[in-house]
Amino acid sequence: MDVLDGKRFLDLVRSGAAALNRHRKTVNDLNVFPIPDGDTGDNMYMTMEAGCRAAAAGLGRTAHAVSDGMLTGARGNSGVILSRIFAGIARGLSDLEEADLPAFEKAMACGVEASYKAVSTPVEGTILTVFREGVAAAAQSRTFEEYFDLLIAAMDLSLQHTPDLLDVLKKAGVVDSGGAGLLYIAEGMRDALHGTPNALPEELEAPAAHPVDLSAFTEDSVLEFGYCTEFLLRLQRAKVDLDTFDESVLSDWLGAHGESLVFFREGSIIKVHVHTHTPGEILNHCQQYGEFLTLKIENMTLQHHENHMDERFHVGGKALGVVAVAAGERMQQLFRELGADEVIAGGQTMNPPVQAFLEAFDRIGAETVIVLPDNGNIILTARQAAEMYGKSHIEVIPTHSPAEGYFALANLDVSLPVDELVPALNEAIGETVTGSVSRAIRDSAAGATGDYLGLSGKEILCGSPERLQALLELARKLDAGSHDIAIVFQGADVPADEAAAAVDALTREFPRTETTLIEGGQPVYDYILLLC
Repeated sequence: MDVLDGKRFLDLVRSGAAALNRHRKTVNDLNVFPIPDGDTGDNMYMTMEAGCRAAAAGLGRTAHAVSDGMLTGARGNSGVILSRIFAGIARGLSDLEEADLPAFEKAMACGVEASYKAVSTPVEGTILTVFREGVAAAAQSRTFEEYFDLLIAAMDLSLQHTPDLLDVLKKAGVVDSGGAGLLYIAEGMRDALHGTPNALPEELEAPAAHPVDLSAFTEDSVLEFGYCTEFLLRLQRAKVDLDTFDESVLSDWLGAHGESLVFFREGSIIKVHVHTHTPGEILNHCQQYGEFLTLKIENMTLQHHENHMDERFHVGGKALGVVAVAAGERMQQLFRELGADEVIAGGQTMNPPVQAFLEAFDRIGAETVIVLPDNGNIILTARQAAEMYGKSHIEVIPTHSPAEGYFALANLDVSLPVDELVPALNEAIGETVTGSVSRAIRDSAAGATGDYLGLSGKEILCGSPERLQALLELARKLDAGSHDIAIVFQGADVPADEAAAAVDALTREFPRTETTLIEGGQPVYDYILLLC
């Protein structure tokens, strides 16, 4: 292959996704903790799959369509980083109908740069290292085939060295799961390059268009809701100076002439979603900066009639809203009872995508939205959604467990202004200590397969063949007696009589600490212990 066009690029992406799909369980099992909470393979595949729904066009347009799908479909930290890799590649391929090898190499380097910007504190020994070292080794190849051969060989070597860079991997006896997933993707892309592409499990098709009820807007109707107007605008050098163009000038104008604005720039492409009664005015104004790549205008009266929009875009009627993430019906109900406006189903092994957060923000329609991810692997996804959303002010509180989210909601003082509320919540959560008990799926220094492990953060503190004993030992390790309150969240697989016995045992051992039992019904973790 001498040049890469849009169709070939999409073929590479789909083959890479299919190869990853075959090895999802393998990647999931590369978990630093020997408990059943590995989901990196699932997150990366579902992120890739969202990009695979793009249609082939020119190379730059195809790469951006793939990137757009992955950005909104990204799940988990690994999925967010993967989506940013492809966003960087798309930026490197902008304005190109096809790319020769040097142009593709530059685009891959853009992917490396974007991946490191995806996280506030990049950590070596992860997917970042594996991709960076692979791209560096493959530079200045003579053919695409040689490029992918060198890329994969270097990524494989880098992956095997990840435990040397991260003690947590070395202690667990595994390589980095995100790096492994990316290696499978690269291998699948090479398969397509050699004419033996991997097939996805089923044909990917765009969702069927919803039929329009023309009777919902008659000759006598009045345009009440305006038009939902969405487009991709390619900035043109003949109209603006791309190096100095300040997109805030355009976003400010759109905000003043429309409602529910979502504005996002990727390179020379600007994505716009806005509600207006005069779409022609919007389009005419924007066309002075560039030309449209895609354009969609829908009468929202029809949408409203079909109950697609409900009250989602009537921002301003609610000052503060809360979005929380929780796994299990019982835990979700607890969050709703505490006042969460939207509870997204998700947690360990089932991380929600960026799109789920964007839709939840829309449904709330508040001026400010507080987000409780309640899982360390969902925080980056929530932050990406917050960055992409333009209709409300979004504050992500980095809660790492449903116990922290529960505590945050219980301490939410809505009388405080946002600039005081957010620091207060962060401070309150920072004063808590959280641990959990889960069953081991492989041998470790703390116990054998089938034993119960006590964990706190990224550290295994204890292990025992008995679940209740593991909880008690965990409480000792976390110095429960020095805290005023202990809250025990009972998991889905824990019988009620055992949970009651656990509270009695904790009360006897730590009499100065008030211990409370809450039926959480959470999967994976038999007990979650919150000390405050």
